[in-house]
Amino acid sequence: MKVLAFVLLAVVAATAGLMLWIRFSPIDAGKWHVDIARADYAPPPNAAAFCRTAEARVSFGAGDLAALDAIAVASPRTERLAGSVAEGHITWVTRSALMGYPDFTTAQVKGDRLCVVARQGMGTEDFGVNAARLGGWLQQLGGLNEAPDLRWE
Repeated sequence: MKVLAFVLLAVVAATAGLMLWIRFSPIDAGKWHVDIARADYAPPPNAAAFCRTAEARVSFGAGDLAALDAIAVASPRTERLAGSVAEGHITWVTRSALMGYPDFTTAQVKGDRLCVVARQGMGTEDFGVNAARLGGWLQQLGGLNEAPDLRWE
């Protein structure tokens, strides 16, 4: 009985330690606040990305960054990590509700259009969380009835 209690206590302590480490470990802003406006930039294969030409059915311009920033910082568990509207380049971090896993979304003005990339900070699969969040932000930004197609052009 004492061994079982000790094992259970050890598992609980390890889980709590892991949760604290995930939630409070420092974030290297330079790793996530990347230049997505570079001509040779390609979003990671597991990222949700939106960068449409002005001819596309739905696209956003440089003037939409301030509104997107307001939408982002009003979202649950989301805060600005780096950049500003004045710089034309912002990265936000959004943490999952239970474990506090960080996801990073970067928006940057690229010519006359607004491009956005959302990706997970840990692991290799986000189960569509970033695409859903990015789609929701863009839907709200454009006053759309549904989220736009996430494509990088």
